[in-house]
Amino acid sequence: MLRVVRRHRLSVVAAAVLLVVGVAALVLGLSRQQPAPPEVRSAQRTADAAPAPPAPTGSATGQPPAEAEVMEASDPTRLSIPAIGVDTSLERLGLDGERAMQTPRDPARAGWFTPGPDPGAQGPAVLAGHVTWNGSKAVFFDLARLGRGDHVYVDRKDGSTARFTITRVEQYAKDRFPSLEVYRNIDHAGLRLITCSGTYSGHRYSDNTVVYARLDNPAS
Repeated sequence: MLRVVRRHRLSVVAAAVLLVVGVAALVLGLSRQQPAPPEVRSAQRTADAAPAPPAPTGSATGQPPAEAEVMEASDPTRLSIPAIGVDTSLERLGLDGERAMQTPRDPARAGWFTPGPDPGAQGPAVLAGHVTWNGSKAVFFDLARLGRGDHVYVDRKDGSTARFTITRVEQYAKDRFPSLEVYRNIDHAGLRLITCSGTYSGHRYSDNTVVYARLDNPAS
């Protein structure tokens, strides 16, 4: 049986390594689906353009951000994204026997990758979900419709709610998925929402959509 390491004892660097190791399964495993998801907004960069690495400090306006706030570690229990009508409990996703990231068993629920950071703690917390499943819409069907400024809420076991603001939405070809960009070390509490996108052929999607968000209001 795979031993799961406690999140609060796992360094951000170690978590990033585990995330990169498991990304192949996430990128491929979410594609057991059929109809195509919504198109990504035209303003969002597609996989044909090389993604520019985000600056760890600074903002779209060129001004330095406010001092990053982080929350104490606490397991997430529920995810809410009002802009696309998502309100779901969360599965726990670990590593399988081949040390690849597990994917959600229930297409109506998203999953939290437990070896990584808790949402609200420092680092890139990861929540993954299916876009479609056996011809039906799944929990992240409308994920690509999100845009900068939309909010994501994560309820936590300690009774607090972490509110994140989306900073960008990207679409990447699966064979050029930028693991280090998505899962790299960061100096703030970040969130990554991941699902499949692009064209569907041969029982898999061509791309992945990644939503990047940042903690902006830890509220009890």
